[in-house]
Parts: sequence; structure tokens; C-alpha cells
Amino acid sequence: MSKSKTLLEIYQKMFDALGPQQWWPGETPFEIIIGAILTQNTNWSNVEKAIKNLKMARRLSPKRIYELALPELAQLIRPSGFFNVKSKRVKTFIHWLFSKHEGKLSGMFSQDFQMLRSELLAVKGIGPETADSILLYAGNIPTFVVDAYTHRIFSRHGLIPEESTYDEIKSFFEENLPKDVKLFNEYHALLVTIGKTFCKPKKLCEQCPLKDLL
Repeated sequence: MSKSKTLLEIYQKMFDALGPQQWWPGETPFEIIIGAILTQNTNWSNVEKAIKNLKMARRLSPKRIYELALPELAQLIRPSGFFNVKSKRVKTFIHWLFSKHEGKLSGMFSQDFQMLRSELLAVKGIGPETADSILLYAGNIPTFVVDAYTHRIFSRHGLIPEESTYDEIKSFFEENLPKDVKLFNEYHALLVTIGKTFCKPKKLCEQCPLKDLL
């Protein structure tokens, strides 16, 4: 079976078993971006609390966060953990957005994809996973998001080498799947659910929708 067919079969097995994941949660592209930065090293329920704080304070916009003092921002996002570090990362992103795109997401997402991805990766605190999450989920740009779950699931099934890098895994998916935003979105979200529920450090293979692939 070709790699493309294998990847689509895996997708279908997950989708049939788990259904649509409705990911990434967020009412606006900007909320999704802030969520992508805050979710580093924490679980989503903590991020939701931080975003709720920003909404309650009427600060969830590029301009309002730009105007907000760093200590105040840190307190608002405190539930997300590592709040002093993350407040600096959010501020760094916001300052970049204003210096490069006048604070407008429309301008940011209208530029060349590869150039934008390179620029995002140059923003301190934004790594490949966060950059691709921003591009895919907030910008509707077909770039595949790779995380620890993706690596664990596919290396355990022998579909990628254990030592594969982020970019190698990303290329594996993008070269063997249709470049489709909806597919990339749902595929990554399903892998997260499989990783959290079944493909843990202590495996629960018998219950996993992908058990027949082993």
C-alpha cells in the first residue's frame, strides 16, 4: 500500500471511531493565535481560563494587548502557567505584528506563506509547532502541524523512524496527503485525541482505533 493510501486509511479509522474534533477552539483568529502561544507546556483547560480572563478584561485584541503593561498581562494569563515567560512571548508576537503588519492579521496572512512562516519562527518563543498551528488554524493555510503525539503514534507503527525531526515528519504528511486545510486540521486534532487517550507512554493498544495497523 502506498504511503498516501496508508495515511488516508489511518485518518478514516480515526474519524470513524472518534468523529469530528471541532479543533482549534476559538471565536476569532486572534483568539486562536493567543491560545497557540499559551498552550505551550500546559493543558487546554488552563489556557481557556487565561483567555476567559482576557475577554472579561476586554483585552483580547492586538491593540488592547499592545497597550497593556507586561505585569498586567502576566496576571491575566496566570492560569496558563509560566505566565511571566508567556506574557513576554505574547508581547513579543504583538510587537512583531505591529512592526511588520500594522497590528493587522489580514496583512499578516496575506503575505507569502513561506516568508510568513520564516518570520514567525524568528519571533522569540514561537517554534515550529506553534507557528504551524497559527498558520493552519488561524490563517487557514494548509501546513501540517506536528507534535509529540504525532511522533509517538507514527514511530510506534513503524511509519517514521524514531529519530525523525519535526520537518521530516511534516514533509512525510505534506508529500503524501492532499494539501487541504480541513483535512490537515482534522487529522492533527484526531492524532491529539489518539495520543491523549490511547497512545500514552503506557500504551492502551487493545482499545485504540489504530490497533489493526500494528
